[in-house]
Amino acid sequence: MTEKKICVIGFGLKGLATAAALTDLGHKVILADRDETILSAISKGVLPIYEPGLSSALSNAIRTRKLTLSNNLADSIKTADFIFITSQVPLLKSGAANLTALRETAIEIGKSLSSGKTIVVRSTVPPGTTENVVAQTIQEASKLTTGRDYGLAMSPLIIREGKALDDALHPKRLVVGAIRRSIAEEVLALFEKRNIPRIATSLKTAEFIEYASNAMSATIRSFSNEMANICVAIGIDASEVIEASDFIAEMDKGSLSPGVGFGERRLKDSVFALATLSESSGYHPELLKAVKKTNDKQHMRAIQMLKEELGGLKGKHITILGLATEIGTDNVEGSKAFQIAVELLAQGAKVTGYDPLATSAFIKLLPGISYASTAREALFEADGCIIQTREEEFTKLGKQDFDLMNTKVVVDGRRVLSPAKVEKYGVKFRAIGLGNKRLRKGR
Repeated sequence: MTEKKICVIGFGLKGLATAAALTDLGHKVILADRDETILSAISKGVLPIYEPGLSSALSNAIRTRKLTLSNNLADSIKTADFIFITSQVPLLKSGAANLTALRETAIEIGKSLSSGKTIVVRSTVPPGTTENVVAQTIQEASKLTTGRDYGLAMSPLIIREGKALDDALHPKRLVVGAIRRSIAEEVLALFEKRNIPRIATSLKTAEFIEYASNAMSATIRSFSNEMANICVAIGIDASEVIEASDFIAEMDKGSLSPGVGFGERRLKDSVFALATLSESSGYHPELLKAVKKTNDKQHMRAIQMLKEELGGLKGKHITILGLATEIGTDNVEGSKAFQIAVELLAQGAKVTGYDPLATSAFIKLLPGISYASTAREALFEADGCIIQTREEEFTKLGKQDFDLMNTKVVVDGRRVLSPAKVEKYGVKFRAIGLGNKRLRKGR
């Protein structure tokens, strides 16, 4: 396909990653929003959320004039061939989607829409939203008719925090749902340079695919943690079990690593929203409920291990290494570190946290604990430590670091350290999924 003019509305992770991917494909992209403060920051290479490589990718696109920034939504919509909606859709306490921002965006589009354009929804939305909410709102705000005057499609983008740019540039597959096959083909053609599987389907199916994909990832992680907990109970190492299991060949090894549970919004929201949707449709999703329950309590395994080794937590100084929801980002929304810290405080412990990127954001979330500027500083005079993220620097912790602790008790919540190595440093080492029985050398 020849170069197209594309307007991307929204400064969330999906919007920024989508803009970077489309410019990489050779299209002219306008990243549009009314927030001039964020626009100015992006123009200087400062993004609302840190993601590896994303700032430099967008800065390069701006420099080569493949990407422009605009606070004039009307003009951006009028000049574009395709309009991508990436508005964030948070969940209400009931589990239903809060579509306020999405409706506001649809109204803005409707006011400025002319015939011959194609609108592509990339927000994570419940099945039926694109047709019943977005299309109807646009029609009410404009004089156009869906299916005749403009095209409407839904193309989910499944991205992982810390790997958003790579996922947007090199997706495993491209799914496009549309009201007509010809519209789906137009959107698929935007990505023709990517040699990946392409799926054209209905709007409702495309919407469901993202929920289902995220819920599957959440289920796999909870299953991995459940197996790890059983392995501990019977005294074997879960990592060896997972490595040798048949399903390992089809899954991301990182997602199968036993840990303190997942906190990513895309996973938690998809499980919750899908369960809510199922209940409202008359089906009771027992597995999804079990996934949520398993994840909600998984972090308590690490806290229990500390209690067993320290004989209680009251008055103890505990360090949490890794405060972000995922490594490589400064996002702390849903971070398991928050749940761990709150529980430690409730049990009378003093808490110190450290993260290479997310400390500033975590302070706003939980100002009532101490913070360190380095991992070594965080370990100083600690009675115990919980490792909460798989940061590379935590894999390099050595004897000099652990010797700073009052009591060398470490609970590895993400399996980043070698048990044999750290135990040589005199560390009492516990890990999620690590049983107490070890192979003995010789007879």
